[in-house]
Amino acid sequence: MTRNGMHRIYCDNAATSFPKPPEVLQAMVHYAEHIGASAGRGAYAEARQSALVIRACRERLNTFFNGENPDHFIFTLNCSDALNMVIHGILKPGDHAICIAMDHNSILRPLNEWTSRGVISHSRLAVQPGTGLVNPADIRSAITPRTRLIAIGHGSNVTGTVQHIEEIGKIARAASVPFLVDAAQTAGHIPIDVQAQGIDFLACPGHKGLLGPLGTGVLYIRPGMQKLLSTVREGGTGSVSERDSQPEFMPDRFESGSHNAIGIAGLSEGVQWLLDKGINHLAAHQRAMCQAFITAVTGAPGLTFFGPQTVADRVGVFSVRLAGVDPLELANELEEEFGILTRPGLHCAPAAHQTIGTDQPAISGGLAGTTRLSFGAFNTTAQVTTAAAALTTLASRHLKQQTPPSRSPALHAHV
Repeated sequence: MTRNGMHRIYCDNAATSFPKPPEVLQAMVHYAEHIGASAGRGAYAEARQSALVIRACRERLNTFFNGENPDHFIFTLNCSDALNMVIHGILKPGDHAICIAMDHNSILRPLNEWTSRGVISHSRLAVQPGTGLVNPADIRSAITPRTRLIAIGHGSNVTGTVQHIEEIGKIARAASVPFLVDAAQTAGHIPIDVQAQGIDFLACPGHKGLLGPLGTGVLYIRPGMQKLLSTVREGGTGSVSERDSQPEFMPDRFESGSHNAIGIAGLSEGVQWLLDKGINHLAAHQRAMCQAFITAVTGAPGLTFFGPQTVADRVGVFSVRLAGVDPLELANELEEEFGILTRPGLHCAPAAHQTIGTDQPAISGGLAGTTRLSFGAFNTTAQVTTAAAALTTLASRHLKQQTPPSRSPALHAHV
């Protein structure tokens, strides 16, 4: 990827993955040129073909996440939409929920909104400041007779910290509390097994690690859990149209309106690409990139990266701060001088930045937060090393600029 003659390295995969596998674009173009119809809205061949595209994506997702039934993979607008469907669909007046300080605003804001209205209460649990990990025992202790939901971000979009969700899943299952996992930063990067890890609801964006287009998302609902979940929107489903109430069967109960079929066509090919490559192979690539970055930046003057300091318990999301340098300035220098694309700021996760102490500007009047680099399936270890080298170069430069020049005794005598 080049711009104005400069080679650019995309390091913002925590926001959206880029590039996509070529099969993703090809599937979307094919849909636009040869299918075009809305599934369930016609008896003609193209409408049936659209339904087959959507069905294939459900089946691939079911295989990828080891689900129990393809019909329990619901298509949503994005991951935030999926999380809202569960939070607003399962909690009732007087209920209690549990989340953690590393969670994204897509969990925190719905819980805060309902708490501020006096509808529910919730506990936001602290994490270990250095790693960002929550102690699963703290979750067990926070459960009350009114707890109806545990909502945890699997991987932090600020520090890359990966929570021990299998342990949390066991605690939730033992207490009969539904367990919602936000896999925005882990789906497609590391293995997720909804059955083995005790996940009742899994929310994923289609456009990040699953390598699909923007405007796609997925919600897995463990069979039986749909009975606890009220609908948050109703409408046409193309099925049982003679009834004026929402269908009870899956997936129609939670999919009102025409699908984003062209997006799902692309998402389906993204998931198939992951299946073909193998999630264990992709996870090993993540670890290699993490190790390359950690090795290259360790010891750089004035440069700090947050979260786990080894490849354990993390994915390739790194928030950095350079002493005395505004995160936006650092991001601009990385792009303008080295063609490295990053994201500065609070990353929609203010509680995570409070935890790591970056919720205040690095300099007076500057931007709060950090500069984030996040690596995906199409990054290489060579690109990661190049990005890390650019950071160390800028760290050395800023250190020299911030250090007053030393003066000889003779000069001091004349001052």
